[in-house]
Order: sequence, then structure tokens, then C-alpha cells
Amino acid sequence: MTDTVWAPDGSNLVVHADNAEYLPTLPDGAFTLIYVDPPFNTGRVQRRQETRMVLNAGGEGDRVGFKGRSYDTIKGALHSYDDAFSDYWSFLEPRLVEAWRLLADDGTLYLHLDYREVHYAKVMLDAIFGRECFLNEIIWAYDYGARAKYRWPTKHDNILVYVKNPAKYHFDSAEVDREPYMAPGLVTPAKRELGKLPTDVWWHTIVSPTGKEKTGYPTQKPEGLIRRVVAASSRPGDWCLDFFAGSGTLGAVAAKLDRRFVCVDQNQAAVDVMAKRLAAKAQFTAFPPDPGA
Repeated sequence: MTDTVWAPDGSNLVVHADNAEYLPTLPDGAFTLIYVDPPFNTGRVQRRQETRMVLNAGGEGDRVGFKGRSYDTIKGALHSYDDAFSDYWSFLEPRLVEAWRLLADDGTLYLHLDYREVHYAKVMLDAIFGRECFLNEIIWAYDYGARAKYRWPTKHDNILVYVKNPAKYHFDSAEVDREPYMAPGLVTPAKRELGKLPTDVWWHTIVSPTGKEKTGYPTQKPEGLIRRVVAASSRPGDWCLDFFAGSGTLGAVAAKLDRRFVCVDQNQAAVDVMAKRLAAKAQFTAFPPDPGA
């Protein structure tokens, strides 16, 4: 059996790792909620450093792996490539297959993308999960940044929602924050005070450049957005996973709502941000374990 630093009765975790290497160490059905906000397919030139681990028989390598074995990290070629469809989806598909495996029977996946890729992603997730497991497409609408003059300005992201089992998934609308009625005079005082359940179009501002929530991480998502996801699709004590964790918003919200979490990211800058944001809420580790950490 493969060793893992995660345990169902263990601590919250922030893991500095390549998620393609780390996710297979986790057991089937471990998570009630998985939120994934991968890098978007932008069409820009990206760079990827090849690395491989080589067993060091003398025990003097720069990393320690399973059962205390010592490894040397060997850097290979630094490749430049167009962030085109084939490269992007060959990168993302195996990770989404892992997400399906890791979801509990009552679990839900939220995949956060933009308008360029959401249509292809739905076809892919229909194949992985089954079309009957598609629950929603959420539109996160915002109004910031420059406005294009040569086409309709794009001011939204897309979040695809899939469930592991359409007969057993958890969804609690009573726990979701409410919105004010647009015509409050047409509803009863009790309904007006309670507010209405959000639809699948969520108007929510970005993280304020001067607000206390801001971490400085460039793709940080607002806690209010993730709070709806966590509140609706998990219960206190449930495990939540984000394997493109970025600034750690999923972890921050999960901790506030009494959920448990695992946040994974390969980017050192992201781990540094989470080290400050989640220092009192999680244990930090590397995979494979780094003897210098």
C-alpha cells in the first residue's frame, strides 16, 4: 500500500507538490468536496521544467521519499510550448480522473474555468463522470477591469458542478448566504428579511485591492464565492480538497466553516502565501518529503 501523509483523522494539510504525483497517494472516496481552479488555457507561451527523481543508494540525496529512501532531484530540459488545446487538456484530464476517484459517494466537484474552455471541459467531464452527474453551470459575474471595444466585454467565469452519485450527493441550500429581493415590496416581510436563494448566476465582486482579505496572489478568489460552494456541498467535519490551491482560499473558508481541508500547489509563491494565511490552521509538508524543510 502506498504511504501518504494524509489521514482521515489527521490535521488539515498544505502540501507543496506536483498534484499529478501527490493525488495518487490519497485513498478512494476521501473527500466530500473538491474545488479546482486550474490555470486557464490562455494561448500564451508557457515554460515547464522537467524533473525526475533518482534513487541514491548512499542515502545522501536531496529528497527523502517513501520509507526513508533517499533520492536525487535531476533537472532536465526546460521546454517552451504554446498553451494550446492539446497540451492543456492532456495536462488537465488525468487530474480530473483523479478527482472523480477521490470524491466520496455524496461528493461534488466544482471546476472553475473561463469562457475559452468551459464547453470542452463539459464534454470531458460528461465522459469521466457521466452526463447524468452534471448538476449545474454557475456563472460568476463581476464588473472590473478594462472593457474591450471590438466585442462584448467578457466579465464572468464559469464553474461546472458535477456529483459523484446523483442519488446521494449532499446539497444544503439552508446553509447558503441569501441575496436581497430585487422587488422587496412584492414579497412578505418574512421572506424579505430572509432573502432569496442565489440562482446559478452569482454576482460577486473581486478581492478588494485594499481589503484585509487580499494576499497579493494574482489569481486569488474571494472568500464569499468559495463560502457558497463549501456551505452548500459539505458538512462540518467533511474533508475538502483543492489541488490547484493558489492563495489557499478554499482552506481559509473551510477552516472558518469547521470543515477539514487539503490544499496542494507546486508553486513556491503559492505555498509562501498559504504559509502566512493558514499558518495556525494546517500542517505544512512537501511531497516527496524534503529533508531540508
